[in-house]
Amino acid sequence: MTELKRTPLFEVYKENGGKTIDFGGWELPVQFSSIKEEHEAVRTRAGLFDVSHMGEVEVKGPDSLSYLQTMMTNDISKLKNGGAQYTAMCYENGGTVDDLLVYKLDDNHYLLVVNASNIEKDYKWLEEHLVGDVSIDNLSEKMAQLALQGPLAEKVLQKLVGETVLSEIGFFKFQQDMNISGKKALVSRTGYTGEDGFEVYCHADDAVDLWKVILEAGKEEGVLPCGLGARDTLRFESVLALYGQELSPDISPLEAGIGFAVKLNKEADFIGKEALITQKENGLARKLVGLEMIDRGIPRHGYPVYKEEELIGEVTTGTQSPTLKKNIGLALIKSEFSGLETEVEVEIRGKRLKAVVIPTPFYKREKK
Repeated sequence: MTELKRTPLFEVYKENGGKTIDFGGWELPVQFSSIKEEHEAVRTRAGLFDVSHMGEVEVKGPDSLSYLQTMMTNDISKLKNGGAQYTAMCYENGGTVDDLLVYKLDDNHYLLVVNASNIEKDYKWLEEHLVGDVSIDNLSEKMAQLALQGPLAEKVLQKLVGETVLSEIGFFKFQQDMNISGKKALVSRTGYTGEDGFEVYCHADDAVDLWKVILEAGKEEGVLPCGLGARDTLRFESVLALYGQELSPDISPLEAGIGFAVKLNKEADFIGKEALITQKENGLARKLVGLEMIDRGIPRHGYPVYKEEELIGEVTTGTQSPTLKKNIGLALIKSEFSGLETEVEVEIRGKRLKAVVIPTPFYKREKK
């Protein structure tokens, strides 16, 4: 049996009552108190997540921009120093290698944040396609990442950053070398919960101290340590794709509904561009839609979806939404059945149960 990987915070999970599971080869907390309680904390106050299992790859050198333009679906030339961008990498056939964030640290200097289960695969893919004067470095083991998410995140973190004014960091922007209680960190504002919030990238050795100091600072506001269970229900309600479910080598970014991160008109040719242009011109054969159950039952990942006797797709993610108190799911189905209010059936434990196509995202926070 392969030994599960652990983040630098593994030892403090127990102190907070963390219950761990195997998540793609990592031993990570699924919950500390309860998924519903943690979900509600992030929607109404704030929650702190350990996301140190995510991978970080540094890209630098005079040709790093042109290199990234050939690797990424989004237009990296639009990034300014201190800005972040959501993008994807594709195979030649348009299937997805990974979805990721690109941070522009400086001219010719970038940080890629990739999914934990894809670190080795992504690094190999990037290495195989290296061109020009560019170097890449896998920093994943040296770095840790904490995510403080929720409407009170700014108020809590502001207590720890002295002179820095967090309100000046805009959405999808970041600041390097921020001092948080004496520790240096890169702090960004991207969020994977549908709420406002910050990601704190620090040296692996500083992770435990920062975890403790942030929880302590948020005591008054009711900040809770949160696990992967709440992270999944939060991102799902906001319809933020998860690799391995909404995205995969068999699912293109266009089919998964992240077409906003695919710039088919950018000058640079990127890997998979032709396949994606063809997909768009011919019309997508499959689309990701929201489903609400009419009959009683919870749609889960992999459950088949039918229209009468025809198998039309499958559920990518589904649960009972803690915010909406409804049984809902995301499903990748044949496009001709993707119209709102189309009735379909989800096969749950051998029974076909009625569901209806509904608008997404299921949840959207009210912007201040």
